[in-house]
Amino acid sequence: MGVEIVFSMVLRMAEAVLQAAPFLLCGVVVAAVLRRFFGPENTRRLFGGGGWRGLVLGWLLGMLLPVCSLGALPVIRELRRAGLPGGTILAFALAAPLFNPLSLLYGLTLSAPLTILAFALCTLVLVTLVGAVWDWWFPGTAQPDPPAPGVPYGLRRIGSLVTAMARDCSDWSLGLVAIGVLGVGLLAAALPPGALQRSANHDRPLAPLVMTAVALPAYATPMLAMSQLGMMFQHGNSVGAAFVLLVLGAGMNLGTVAWMLTTYGVKRTVGFLGLLLTVVLVLSYGIERPLFPRGTDLADHTHAFDGYCQAFQPGSVDLVAQTRERLRQNAQFFELTSLKGLAGLCLLGCVLRGGRRWFDVEAWLERPVPVERALGRFDRVVSPATVGAALLLGLFAFSVVGCYAYYPAPAEVFEEIYVAKGEALGSALAGEVEHCERWIEILDDWTRKLEVGVYLRRGELPEYQRARARLLRDQLELLEHEVQDGDREATRKLVSQIGKTLKRLQRAYLEELDPPK
Repeated sequence: MGVEIVFSMVLRMAEAVLQAAPFLLCGVVVAAVLRRFFGPENTRRLFGGGGWRGLVLGWLLGMLLPVCSLGALPVIRELRRAGLPGGTILAFALAAPLFNPLSLLYGLTLSAPLTILAFALCTLVLVTLVGAVWDWWFPGTAQPDPPAPGVPYGLRRIGSLVTAMARDCSDWSLGLVAIGVLGVGLLAAALPPGALQRSANHDRPLAPLVMTAVALPAYATPMLAMSQLGMMFQHGNSVGAAFVLLVLGAGMNLGTVAWMLTTYGVKRTVGFLGLLLTVVLVLSYGIERPLFPRGTDLADHTHAFDGYCQAFQPGSVDLVAQTRERLRQNAQFFELTSLKGLAGLCLLGCVLRGGRRWFDVEAWLERPVPVERALGRFDRVVSPATVGAALLLGLFAFSVVGCYAYYPAPAEVFEEIYVAKGEALGSALAGEVEHCERWIEILDDWTRKLEVGVYLRRGELPEYQRARARLLRDQLELLEHEVQDGDREATRKLVSQIGKTLKRLQRAYLEELDPPK
């Protein structure tokens, strides 16, 4: 194995950990709320108990919670402890990573809203059909664990939430996450740089099949999957392959498969995967022609899947510095903060486990406390289920409010756009290929956030503004190709054109969209 492959694996796995951190932290919180506040009975009631109702509720609740396929792992383990049927659990596991308020808004600006809504409807058909048939094939999968003892209200109940989160960050959930991340590294080792640039073309009948082989070991956050879908729609790639990428790339990972094998055994896992892949491929080929965007220019390749391939070309030098620099550029503040929080919870969980022989903190939290005084005038004893419901609703509300922070107003976006423009165009003129590619990607992403921010605040995105942003992205893609080819004259001309296009883009969004009165 070449040194470039090793560093590519390290980079891709580290990127996956960073991207997953906020969603994984959210999943740990949800699992702790279900365990300590809802309990098995209320959790079963929340998810409908089973049957068709449970499958639909599993899909709906999964769509509302901001988790990824790795963040869903601690949640599905808790649903298993609560005694939910396997079909309902797997319906949630598939649906939760596909859509959330952030990614759904993003997706509505990438293509015709009908396409994204059709994808959402297809996922409902998928999870209900696969879950129902699997429950029929393999009944009796609901095996609840003994319920955890209750915790007295007050600070102890809050403390029990923290200890439950620490437990999930330091037990088998962490191992499952590691297996899921390992799949990303193995995929990067197997695929040479740019190996998937032509695998999803619309004119390739086998595109959904090829994407199936790639998507299952891959890992994509809901936002990353949506951005990849946008690039596929922009280049006229296969709609069926895009659907496969969304369902398997965002909805599954090797950690989920490992959990199924250890929980349900080989026979049931193979049955579920066979059924899932069959239905996914039938749906993907069924929607290919009806949902393909007419009038789209067919590109002969796409860079949407370069992130699954090896990151470094053979013969690359100074790989340690390149890996460190890419991680520094990719790391977002909220990702680093979430990762630090997870590390702290993991450390706390290890300390609690190691110190259990001397003092069992969880047993102390669960010990009944005698009532020493009457309740005051303003004291209210709230049931754990009520507190848990308030926390889950608060989490959903926080994700909705977070949309406005993640997709800023146009004036704020243009501040970031011009920073990215300086880096991208400057490195293009200097012939710094990798630096230019990275900042072109960042600039492209800010143009999409610009569109989503307008859509979020106005409820619509006029076609004129959409076309201006699309023109800039097309020119950025051409610039990337010219820089890679080393054509200095064509690069200079494109840099000049992009500067003019950016000025028109700014005028379209800041002056023409909301003209001053």
